[in-house]
Amino acid sequence: MIKVSVMYPNSKGVQFDVDYYKNKHLPMISNAVGNALKGLELDLGIGSRNSGEPAPYVAIAHLIFEDVASFQDAFGPHVKVFAADLKNYSNVKGVFQISELITF
Repeated sequence: MIKVSVMYPNSKGVQFDVDYYKNKHLPMISNAVGNALKGLELDLGIGSRNSGEPAPYVAIAHLIFEDVASFQDAFGPHVKVFAADLKNYSNVKGVFQISELITF
C-alpha cells in the first residue's frame, strides 16, 4: 500500500477553506478516482512542537492506494481538474509526497 500526502504549508497570510476542501474538493477526488482509492484522511493543523506556535501545515490530506501504478492510473487523468480547483479553497499549493505505508 502507498500513501499520497498532500501537505498545505502554513504561513502568515495563508488562506484555507476547510469546509470547501472537506465537502467539495476531497469528494470530487474520491468520485473521480473511484475504487482505486482505498482510504482518505484529512489532518487539520492545530499546533506545533512548541506551545503557542502554529502548525507547520494548515491541512494534510492522505490518500491510500494499492500501489504507485494504481495511483497514477486513477489520479493522472484528472490532475488538471484537481489543480484548477485550488483557487476555490486556498492560496497556497500543496506539497506532494508518496510514501510506502507500513502498519504495525
